[in-house]
Amino acid sequence: MNQAELIDTVATSAGIKKADASKVVQAVFEGIQAALGRGEEVRLSGFGIFEVAERAAREGRNPRTGEVVQIAASKAPKFKPAKQLRDSVNG
Repeated sequence: MNQAELIDTVATSAGIKKADASKVVQAVFEGIQAALGRGEEVRLSGFGIFEVAERAAREGRNPRTGEVVQIAASKAPKFKPAKQLRDSVNG
C-alpha cells in the first residue's frame, strides 16, 4: 500500500473527501516526524511505538579500497510493533 492508497482507504472508512483524508494522513505523518525530531517516542495503542535509536560512532571499511573510514554517530527512527499488530500479521 502506498500513500495514495492509504488516503483512499481513510477517505472511504471515514466517509470524507479524499482532499480532507490527505490532510489528515499528512498531519499524522508530520506529527510523528516532529515528535521523533524532538527525541520523543510516539505510542499508538494496538499499533506500535515509534522511537529514536542512537547509533554510536564506529569504524567501517570502504568496500572498494578496503580503507578504514570513520562513521559518525547518528540517530535513526525505529518501530516496535504492538502484539495486536504482530498477531494480525501472523494470522
